[in-house]
Amino acid sequence: MVDLSLAAFTAAFVLVVLAEMGDKTQFVAMAFAAKYNAYKVLLAVFLGTIANFAIVIAIGQVLITFVPIDAISLAASVSFVAFGIWTVHQEQMKEEKIKLFRFGVIATVGVTFFVAEFGDKTQLATLSLAAAYQSPISVLVGAALAMLVADGIGIVLGIVFCRRIPQRTLKWLSAVIFVVFGLAGVYEVLPNYVGSVYTVLVLAALAAASALLMYLISKRQKPTEAPIVCKTTP
Repeated sequence: MVDLSLAAFTAAFVLVVLAEMGDKTQFVAMAFAAKYNAYKVLLAVFLGTIANFAIVIAIGQVLITFVPIDAISLAASVSFVAFGIWTVHQEQMKEEKIKLFRFGVIATVGVTFFVAEFGDKTQLATLSLAAAYQSPISVLVGAALAMLVADGIGIVLGIVFCRRIPQRTLKWLSAVIFVVFGLAGVYEVLPNYVGSVYTVLVLAALAAASALLMYLISKRQKPTEAPIVCKTTP
């Protein structure tokens, strides 16, 4: 028999919504929604986060036992920096080719959110709530719906910005968002192991390398002749 708890559901929903407001994944949802179909982004957010939360509730304690949570957070942060660089590299797809990549968009966004939530405060909060209330299903549903609400707000903002900002500017803005949050994640973990001075040096080197790579990539791309439309329609 499934043990459901309204208190656990409510606690998970409220806590995760509050934790996600202004969190990196909300800004990432905004960045994705400015580039891809909003419905697909929302579906990918749901699939990626619910898969992540389900795994952490089921085997969270085992994962933490074998893999330090700081290592997971650091890997997720570096992946954000890499995705920011990749965002600059992306070229505008022709309209007739978009359907071929429909599932590619869902997979890309879903995997990004799946990885991003590892070591994040919402994931740790979900794990703690599941342990405290002993009602994993209620916590999972509450946390997943909370992510939809919080990141849905980010998606709406992404659509609004997309209609007002040129695509080239928006692409760079999205890339910078990814890199900044990636660097912030590295800053949260690295001082515990190498100290503040070396952390600043590592962050400076990583930021400089990211900026140089993005600049070189952008210089090699040919400017698009046709006007670019944001992919936020169904």
